[in-house]
Amino acid sequence: MKQTIAGKTELIRLGLDHCRSKVLLSAVELGVFTHLAAAPATETELRSALDLHPRATADFLDALVAIGLLSREQGFYQNTAISDAYLDARKPGYVGGFLIMHNLQYGKWARLTELLHVGSVTQDVRDEQKMHDDMQADPMRIRRFMAAMDGINQLVGPALAEKYDWSQLRTFADLGGARGNLSAELVKAHPHLEATVFDLPAVREVFDEHMEKLDLAGKVTFQGGDFFTESLPTADALIFGHVLHDWNPGLRKDLVRKAYEALPSGGYLLVYDPMIDDERQRNDYSLITSLHMMLISPGGSEYTAADCRSLMIEAGFAETDTIPLTDVDTLVVGRKS
Repeated sequence: MKQTIAGKTELIRLGLDHCRSKVLLSAVELGVFTHLAAAPATETELRSALDLHPRATADFLDALVAIGLLSREQGFYQNTAISDAYLDARKPGYVGGFLIMHNLQYGKWARLTELLHVGSVTQDVRDEQKMHDDMQADPMRIRRFMAAMDGINQLVGPALAEKYDWSQLRTFADLGGARGNLSAELVKAHPHLEATVFDLPAVREVFDEHMEKLDLAGKVTFQGGDFFTESLPTADALIFGHVLHDWNPGLRKDLVRKAYEALPSGGYLLVYDPMIDDERQRNDYSLITSLHMMLISPGGSEYTAADCRSLMIEAGFAETDTIPLTDVDTLVVGRKS
């Protein structure tokens, strides 16, 4: 009987996990952690500073305490170690950009059942290219997306610098490389590398700002372009990081083939994403992320490392390899003969 009750409780808590998630997302949206990084504050002070209503504020803040993101002593709230390190917008480890983007997409999950019945929550898969084109027309959207990519890529850069052998390579290009966080990590770890970030021309301004901030201006170059319609940069290695899962399988195939054609003999294609394990049963994060991609994009989804290797082999790559990269990301490497 105890096991039955415990099981029921566990299921109920699982059903409420979306509520816990929203408490975190709203706290990031409101800037709670950034505000408290300056100094601890009482509930009254936080209500005033963040324009909160007295009815819900105490329960909201105490929920953050119970989750482990805030502590409370003698009526004063302050950040815990993890929220201070990663949720203060003024610190380099900030992952709030990704969480803010997810907060904007949160309502999409209300349409999961529709996705399961229909296969899509958008009207036309052709909207996929339109979403790509529209990015250049909205500077605010670009900045928001760049901040989100920084949050996602913070762990990937150091891992890729350490776990892949860069000693035999001289140049690389990060395709869809946003404002250059990944390239910056690789260049800092391996100073002999020459890096190019290839992204939409509208990204150049935020790229230049970010490289200046990192004191890497001139060390990582930017090439504006569209990887669907324009020639890819020439380099010893090309990288698609958190890119292929944005697109439908046909467009993924096109991009892998295009990278193969752009690489010199002996060149390498590196692809990383939160890939689904080949048995499709060990990694709930990648499977849930795949559903998320289906909800927010017309054709996006995650895929297995085996799927990625197959794309590479079909494109002509002679050798492929799979490397665990982070707790959630997998790297697949293809070598052109």
